[in-house]
Amino acid sequence: MKPSMAGKLEQLAGRLEEVTRLLSAESATANLEQYRKLTREHADLTPVIALYRDFRAAELDVGAAQEMAADPAMKAFADEELKEARARIVVLEEKLRLELLPKDPNDERSIFLEIRAGTGGDESTLFASDLFRMYSRYAERHRWSVEIMSESGSEMGGYKEIIARIDGQGAYSKLKFESGGHRVQRVPLTETQGRIHTSACTVAVMPEADEVADVVLNPAEMRIDTFRASGAGGQHVNKTDSAIRITHLPTGIVVECQDDRSQHKNKARALSVLAARIKDQQLRAQQAKEAATRKSLIGSGDRSERIRTYNFPQGRVTDHRIGLTLHKIAAIMDGDLDELTSALIAEHQAEQLAQLAEESQAA
Repeated sequence: MKPSMAGKLEQLAGRLEEVTRLLSAESATANLEQYRKLTREHADLTPVIALYRDFRAAELDVGAAQEMAADPAMKAFADEELKEARARIVVLEEKLRLELLPKDPNDERSIFLEIRAGTGGDESTLFASDLFRMYSRYAERHRWSVEIMSESGSEMGGYKEIIARIDGQGAYSKLKFESGGHRVQRVPLTETQGRIHTSACTVAVMPEADEVADVVLNPAEMRIDTFRASGAGGQHVNKTDSAIRITHLPTGIVVECQDDRSQHKNKARALSVLAARIKDQQLRAQQAKEAATRKSLIGSGDRSERIRTYNFPQGRVTDHRIGLTLHKIAAIMDGDLDELTSALIAEHQAEQLAQLAEESQAA
């Protein structure tokens, strides 16, 4: 292990001892916000230091096995012990290297999921509905809750646009690489001659903003309009001006919410979506700046990029960023996304490791 890595781990071990001491103090809960921060930090540090202790134990095992090998009667046993201990060291060092990668501060947040129909007319609205079901089923598998914030239906029963909040710890870490263009190739229900059509939707995954710390919404920079809500195809929802449209003047971002009969609830929902969109815009600007200085296969933040194709006739799903093709489209559309999300996270970690290696060589 490199001295810089060992030094960092020793520093974290010391910090864990300090946090443990602070949490066990009688006054620990006097400041609840500080107590929550320390509890989260303790939870983050504990598995890292447990791995580091395992690594140090494996190093001691290597030393003990080398001493044992000096005795001819024990040499065969010692060589086997040495081989196992060195193999453990390799595995543990790799795990520690991943644990020390820079953490995305938004990873543990809940998200807002936006799906918009694109090219392909009615078929794209049906695909938007299929994508929403796919992510909803994925959320169910992880026991996350899904709340529709706003929806605009089509006459075919799909969605022109749908915005939902997915509430669950780590939702952003699992789904943040889903943002981008999703393309479908299949025979539409309305196609009489069996021809394959191509249509597309865009997906945006945004971390939920912290109302206090992340985004400051200045009332002077917002125009709030009320209007009468209506359903798909002009179906009347209610007779009061309960629907809300908020325009954020500095960015031009517009958010509408009309799903609830309460104007107050619609406004609260619209403000939360607006805050998330502003935060997302800031994140994408930062990602674009980082991508300009290094090659990045994923997480570029470019929503116009086609990231995935769902080919129904061939039963395959291909993620173009990492060249991964899976021949299990039915399972994926039913929310079995773990193989995809894990591969994308692993690729991102590989990029981070490569970048750190480049930086250490430059230094």
